[in-house]
Amino acid sequence: MSQVEDRLKDMGYSLPNPPDPTGTYIRAYRTGNLVFLAGVGPWREDGSQVLGKVGRELTVEQGYEAARLCALNSLANLKETIGDLDRVVHFVKVLGMINVDPEFGETPAVMNGYSDLLVAVFGEKGHHARSAVGMGTLPRGMAVEVEAIVEVES
Repeated sequence: MSQVEDRLKDMGYSLPNPPDPTGTYIRAYRTGNLVFLAGVGPWREDGSQVLGKVGRELTVEQGYEAARLCALNSLANLKETIGDLDRVVHFVKVLGMINVDPEFGETPAVMNGYSDLLVAVFGEKGHHARSAVGMGTLPRGMAVEVEAIVEVES
């Protein structure tokens, strides 16, 4: 097991199986030292998903946890692509899309669920540029969707 996975385990997490694509796309694409991770939703290990609008059916805290689930699913896809999460050089860019009530303005607080997990697990390598945008809807009503760009060892 990698050092990254050991840290996840110490935090009480394990990597899920990579979620199956729900359309005509691939989970990740590597070009050179960059891996472009497709957007993932907040899938739980039991196959269910966090659904609903943050600021209406879900609280900021529930949105934060949904974003954390997205981070675990992203890491599962990344591991499938590069084989060993210890090969991460740096998380470059993260785009978080949050399904929100139109008046909701705390998208950064929700996306901290994703970012905080990366920093806790990867340290400085987990710090990244980020966008956290509110959306009128997301596929199947999921609460959060996140995509990322990651630099990895060659």
